[in-house]
Amino acid sequence: MKNKSVIIKYSFLIFSFSLVNYSVGQTLNPSTNVETVFEQKHSNLNGMVSEFVRKMYQDKSGNYWFGTNGDWVIRYNGEELEQFTDRDQFGGTAVRGIVEDDKGNVWFGTSGGLTKYDGVSFTNFTIEGGLLANEIWGLTIDRNGLFWIGTVEGVYQFDGERFTAFPLPKPAIAKPQSMISDKRVSRILEDRNGNLWFVTDGFGICLYDGETFTHFTKEDGLPDNTIADLLEDKDGNIWISTFYGGVSRYDGKTFENFTMNGTIRGLEAYNFCEDNKGNIWFAVEHHGVYRFDGKSFTLFTEKDGLTTNGVQSIMEDQKGQLWFGTWKGISLYDGKTFLNVRDKEPWTR
Repeated sequence: MKNKSVIIKYSFLIFSFSLVNYSVGQTLNPSTNVETVFEQKHSNLNGMVSEFVRKMYQDKSGNYWFGTNGDWVIRYNGEELEQFTDRDQFGGTAVRGIVEDDKGNVWFGTSGGLTKYDGVSFTNFTIEGGLLANEIWGLTIDRNGLFWIGTVEGVYQFDGERFTAFPLPKPAIAKPQSMISDKRVSRILEDRNGNLWFVTDGFGICLYDGETFTHFTKEDGLPDNTIADLLEDKDGNIWISTFYGGVSRYDGKTFENFTMNGTIRGLEAYNFCEDNKGNIWFAVEHHGVYRFDGKSFTLFTEKDGLTTNGVQSIMEDQKGQLWFGTWKGISLYDGKTFLNVRDKEPWTR
């Protein structure tokens, strides 16, 4: 099982690197029944998804957006599924971030730049407009409307017109294990106090309070310096998932690691989601999905209806349904059972 984990992880990284070779003008024609990496037991959006859905988002208007890992972006507008590619001026084939601004514009962090959708058309911002790298991994909009963008070459601020590099200091770490780039920032979180948390590639977490930087590494209590995801829960705790150290929770003073103390299984974890009841959901590679209800953890697997134990994205929609993008299609949890999403949302076919 350990060898299988390594193979899948690095095949995923290799695929991500291969996306750099696609540029504007090289169109991947949207089509049904595309060749898939794995058998699609649950919906793959009418055959449009060849590998997996990396990011899911439902905007204020109720549209569903599915950012894929090689098939651009797909939208359900309430009537039909649509796939947007570079022919529509959409940025890159891999979508790693989706956010919405206060004007209702939807923004995408992709492998080919930053893309804006204004409800009518797409506009793509790339290195030609001031970015140092088109490979975007982290994207958030702070309370002041300023964009923070994590790339393979570091962090940028974007005010809607101009990109500005934001120098992020590094802690002293012996033999850092960067997976893609030692400058990459893959997740940016603004907490309730306005502090910004930056996930680095092999250098732990960097916290910025507007004036000073604070680093959190293994020496400070993290189980691993290669972080996968962050979430602030309703109580203000920061949840941290890693590639080699499982899941931890930080209460502002100490780290509690639920993997090292034997509460949960598996070392490679990611994709936090807090539902409307305050439950914390996250995926652990090859083990399935955990739910934390504030007191205990419950593990859900293929035996409970998931199409596979490899989950790459989690989203709660406006109906309170939880969506799980996996290697073998999209599963849905309706509050009682896991099932093929097409059984509850026929438009996914």
